[in-house]
Amino acid sequence: MIRKYLLPLLAAVGVAIAIVAVVIDNRPVSAARPAVQAPRPPFASYVSGAGIIEASSGNIAVGTPVSGIVTAIYVKWGDHVKPGDRLFSIDDRDLQARRLLALAGVKEGAARLAQARGQLRRAESVSDRRAISVEEMDNRRSAVAISEAALASAQAQVRQIRLEIDRRTVRALEPGQILQISIRPGEFAASGDLAATPLMLLGSDTRLYLRVDIDENDAWRVKPGAEAMAFVRGNPDLRTPLRFERIDPYVVPKTALTGNSTERVDTRVLQVVYSFDPAALPAAYIGQQMGVFIQTASGTAPPRPAAGPP
Repeated sequence: MIRKYLLPLLAAVGVAIAIVAVVIDNRPVSAARPAVQAPRPPFASYVSGAGIIEASSGNIAVGTPVSGIVTAIYVKWGDHVKPGDRLFSIDDRDLQARRLLALAGVKEGAARLAQARGQLRRAESVSDRRAISVEEMDNRRSAVAISEAALASAQAQVRQIRLEIDRRTVRALEPGQILQISIRPGEFAASGDLAATPLMLLGSDTRLYLRVDIDENDAWRVKPGAEAMAFVRGNPDLRTPLRFERIDPYVVPKTALTGNSTERVDTRVLQVVYSFDPAALPAAYIGQQMGVFIQTASGTAPPRPAAGPP
C-alpha cells in the first residue's frame, strides 16, 4: 500500500520543488550599488581625463656615470636632500690603488726636480765660467724644466684620480625628496639607459604637478587657463582645485599609466599640466592616478570656415 502511493508522492514533491526554483530564479534582481560612487562633475560643460601625479621638478631618475658595485647608500625613502648631498657610492678600490702609485710618482718627481735644481745651482755657483761648457749648462737647465714638467704631470694625475674617486660618489643635483631606491649595497649598478628601472628616483614635493591626458577628439575644447578639479580615485570626497601650468603642444600616443614608457595603446592624447598644493590632499602621492574634470566654454564644435569659390 505504501509503495503504491510513494512514487506519486515523490513525483509531486519534485514538481513542487521545481516550481519553487523557477519562481525564485525569475524574481527581479535588485541592482547592486557600486562600492564607490563616481564623482559628480563640478562644471556644466567639461572634459574629463586621467592624470598622474609627478614632482614639480619632474621625476628625476638618478644614475651613475660608471658601472660598479654599490658600497654605501646615504639616504632612505622619504628623505629630503639638497644639491651636493651624497646619495650612494660605487666601489673605488681600483682608483685608490692607482692613487697610491700616483702619489709615489709625485714624490719621485719632486726628488728628481730637487736633484736637477741642485746640479744647476752648483754649476751656476762656479766662478770660472770656463770650467763648465755652455752645452752642459743648457743641459742642466733643460733637466730642471723636464723635471718640473714631470712633477706637474704627476700632480695632475693625482688630481685626476681624485676627481674620478669623487665621481664614484653620486650626489644630488636638485633639491627634492627620495621617492624610490632600487639598489642595495653589494648590488651591481650599471650606467646607461634608466628608462625601465632607475637606480634612484627623486623629485621636489613642494608643489605637485598633475599631468592630465585628454583624448585628441576633445583636445580642441581645452583652453589655456581653464579651471579644473581633481578627485582621488576611490574617494570622490577627496578633491582639490587645480592651478593651470601649461599645455604640452605635442600630441603623444597615450601611455598606459603604469610607469612604463613602452606601453602604448592606439590613442593619442594632449597632455595638460596642472598643479596643486600637497597640503590640500595629504593622501595624494607621486605616481598616483587621479580623475580630473576640466571646464570648457561649450560642448559644441567651432564653426567651420566658409567654403571658397570652386
